[in-house]
Amino acid sequence: MTTAHLVLADGSVFVGRAIGAEVPEGVSTGEVVFNTTLTGYQEVLSDPSYKGQIITFTATQIGNYGVTPSDDESERPHCQGVVVRELARRPSSWRAAEALEPWLARHGVPGITEIDTRRLTRIIRDKGAMPAAFGTADVATLHAAAASAVGTDGCDLAGGVSCSAPYQFVPDQRDAGMLPAALTQTTKNIVAFDFGMKRTILRQLSALGNVNVVPAQMTATDVLAMNADGVFLSNGPGDPAAVGYAIDTIRELLGKTPIFGICLGHQLLASALGGTTYKLPFGHHGGNHPVKDLTTDVVEITSQNHNYCVDIASLDGIAEITHINLNDGTVEGIACRDVPAFSVQYHPEAGPGPHDSRYLFKRFADLIEGRA
Repeated sequence: MTTAHLVLADGSVFVGRAIGAEVPEGVSTGEVVFNTTLTGYQEVLSDPSYKGQIITFTATQIGNYGVTPSDDESERPHCQGVVVRELARRPSSWRAAEALEPWLARHGVPGITEIDTRRLTRIIRDKGAMPAAFGTADVATLHAAAASAVGTDGCDLAGGVSCSAPYQFVPDQRDAGMLPAALTQTTKNIVAFDFGMKRTILRQLSALGNVNVVPAQMTATDVLAMNADGVFLSNGPGDPAAVGYAIDTIRELLGKTPIFGICLGHQLLASALGGTTYKLPFGHHGGNHPVKDLTTDVVEITSQNHNYCVDIASLDGIAEITHINLNDGTVEGIACRDVPAFSVQYHPEAGPGPHDSRYLFKRFADLIEGRA
């Protein structure tokens, strides 16, 4: 492997080895964040919500069980790169169809290994997520690239990862053994906005009936013309305040059809109601975040991946707070008071992560049936 360096916008320098895809002029830039999940690296890397970001895994060894098509959350990764302490040289799993490094190279994802990820994580934790550059170019070039790189503030990244045209989700061999049991007695028509949607979400939604996926820019008029029994707002990357067209669309849909939002979809629903969002210092990325459901007093261990958060004070008198993060007290779920709509900040579908929160898809089914 070729020597490579990672340079942060604050001037911190790390030396390691290049892995994955080669990049033009030996420089790749993005906003560096860390993820604390212990397994599920393929699902994390293929999650479109990481568009514009360099993913640092805090787990010390990555790639030990390889990759398989069934674990891809999208057709290709959208992240800017990956940072790991140790890349496993060979996978050991009966499910493995390929080793991680050739998968990265095939999908055009560059990376760097043999990095002190503990030191890197401490810097991000103390100073916040920040732009960075890495690659095989000289350190001075990487310094300049990191200094000029931009973060995710003000960026509509969701529009760039959304589907280009509507389509109906049809399970195939990748979904074998992963589809849930039906949640409704009669088939429902779900319209799902793709702001960067994961395949595991589509699998869970399929338990309600037909899932018709639409681009982020789809208008409310077109959605209503599809005779939706319910509308789903997906996860996705970037600053929710920059996706004004989606906020306007959701505002038009409120009260006309049941709505369920996850992650970016949660932030967009809150914004449509009149709430505001802000950027967290280093975000929530991992599969071990405790969340309390205030409607049941049950604590769930959740999968999370977001940099932005809804300002809890901005929802006062607008929506009911249903879930709270027990680590930092941030809002994790809301329910509208006068219209059938709710959302959560975390990922109840998991992929990766615990399945504690999958009951929320049943809650959506009940809302559509008029039972919630």
